[in-house]
Amino acid sequence: MTIKHSADAESPFKGKTGLVRIWNAFSYSLAGLRAAYRHEDAFRQEMWLAVLLIPAALLSPANGYGKALMIASVLLVLVVELLNSAIEAAIDRISLDQHRLSKRAKDIGSAAVLIALFNVLSVWALVLFA
Repeated sequence: MTIKHSADAESPFKGKTGLVRIWNAFSYSLAGLRAAYRHEDAFRQEMWLAVLLIPAALLSPANGYGKALMIASVLLVLVVELLNSAIEAAIDRISLDQHRLSKRAKDIGSAAVLIALFNVLSVWALVLFA
């Protein structure tokens, strides 16, 4: 009997290295962005908000650090929303039954997005008006 290395047992893609791994990771990331945009209303709305806010940050009178903070705060919302959507999809994959732990996980993910949105408001207000 042969015992496989734990990385081999996890996924057939774990053995890829170099440019093949980088290309595969990039392709999977683009597929994830497409899936989020296609299937997640909140991500789509936040993406359009980013399309408006990132150029606004670049055109703002803020210095380079301020612009960087403004853009980073907007991108953070997208990252948190992607993670929240992934959590929700995984929970729904496990079971569509109502369960208190499923609700808690989804509510916590939603709270993370809310905090990221409050962060955008705070950063933009401080950079532009302080």
